[in-house]
Amino acid sequence: MGAQVTSKTKRADAEARLREVGVRLTTPRLLVLQALSREPHDATAQEIHGRLRTSGSPVGLATVYRTLTLLQECGAVDALSHRRGESCYRLCGPGHHHHLVCSACHQVQELTECELDDWLAGVGKKHGFRPTSHSLEVVGICSDCGAG
Repeated sequence: MGAQVTSKTKRADAEARLREVGVRLTTPRLLVLQALSREPHDATAQEIHGRLRTSGSPVGLATVYRTLTLLQECGAVDALSHRRGESCYRLCGPGHHHHLVCSACHQVQELTECELDDWLAGVGKKHGFRPTSHSLEVVGICSDCGAG
């Protein structure tokens, strides 16, 4: 795996990405990014909103949802779908990567190595399809929760 990227670096990268695409860094957006940078793995919009309220931040739930959607659309955060019925958001390192997600404790590991391009090109050619991007989220049980 690549070098460890700190949450401070991830947040700075996300802020830079927003500036790059012309998105203003409003106080609510910065507060949501700050809350995400404190998450060791991922969090739902409801969890982020709860943490903001606990810390005294007056950011509404609708604002949190809108902000997370915007951050995802701009490529500043990743949305994971391992929880049934709701997305989880994660401030990730830059560049192409995939995720291993524990369905018990919700621990998330970023995988920076990817060997899918050649396989996808072959499958795409076989089916008359040209892949332009991909993402992979592998859900399972981590060793801390009893796999093995």
